[in-house]
Amino acid sequence: MNNSGTRLPAFHGTGVALVTPFTPDFAVDYPGWRRLLDFCIEGGVEYLVVNGTTGESPTTTADEKAELLRVAKEHVAGRLPLVYGIGSNDTAAAVDLLRSTDLTGIAAVLSASPAYNKPTQAGLVAHYQRLADASPVPVILYNVPGRTASNITADTTLRLAQHPNIIGIKEASGNMEQCMAIAAGKPADFMLLSGDDMLTPALIACGAEGIISVLANAFPHRFGTMTRAALAGDFAAARRELFYLLPLNPLMYEEANPVGVKAALEALGVCGSAVRLPLLEATPGLKARIGKLL
Repeated sequence: MNNSGTRLPAFHGTGVALVTPFTPDFAVDYPGWRRLLDFCIEGGVEYLVVNGTTGESPTTTADEKAELLRVAKEHVAGRLPLVYGIGSNDTAAAVDLLRSTDLTGIAAVLSASPAYNKPTQAGLVAHYQRLADASPVPVILYNVPGRTASNITADTTLRLAQHPNIIGIKEASGNMEQCMAIAAGKPADFMLLSGDDMLTPALIACGAEGIISVLANAFPHRFGTMTRAALAGDFAAARRELFYLLPLNPLMYEEANPVGVKAALEALGVCGSAVRLPLLEATPGLKARIGKLL
C-alpha cells in the first residue's frame, strides 16, 4: 500500500527476497517460514520473492523448494503477489524447471543470469528469450555480476525488454550509469527494480519502480516506508529511513548473504540464524554489533 492507503501498481514498491529459515539441525523451519511471511506482510511490503538466492536456493532440495512454495501460496492466500526464483547456468535445465514447477498463483518468475559460464551478450539474449518463451508467467531478469561473473549490459537489457513476456529487471550491478541508461531507454511498461538496498531512492529518482530487498526481511516497515516515500517524490522522508538503515547494511554482507539478515531476524524473534554450508552462522561478534544497532 502507498501512503494514501491505495495499492501500488504490480511490483512497484518493495519486494522482499525472502530468507529460508532453518532449524538448528538445518532442516527447513516451516513455522519460522510462516512467521516470516506474516512479519513481512504485516510490515507493509508490496510483494514477496520465494526461492531467490537470498533464500539459499543453491542448498535447498527440489522437494524443499516445492514445499516452501506450496506453504507460501497456502499461507499468503492472495494477500500479496508472489514471485518465484527459477534459474540455472544450464538453459535447458531452467526451461525444464519452468515447465515442471506448479506456478499457479505466481505473479512472475525472477531469474538470475547464468553463473560461471560467462556467456556473451548474445548468449544472454538467447538464454532469456528461451526462458521467456517457455515461461507460463512473466519473467523478471536479475543482473548481479558480483555473483555471476558476467554483466547484462544496458543494451542487452533494452533488447530483452522488447520481449512481451519479460517485464523488468532487478539491477544489482551497482553501476548507476548503466541503470540510468536502462531508465532512459526502456519501454514504459518495463520495470527497473533496484537490486541494491542502499541505492533504492537514487534509482527511483532516475526512474526505477522499486526494489527487491534483502534488508526488508528484517525491516519491512522501514524499508517499505522509504520506498513509497521515494516513489511519491518525498526524498526527505526517504532519506530519514535510508540513513537509519545505512550502518546496518554492510553488516548484512560482512560474512556473506543471508548470514547478516538472518542474525537480525533472530534478534527480532522472527526465525533462527542457521544457514547451510558452505555458509556459516554469524559469529558472536557480528551478532553483537547487529544487536547493538537494532
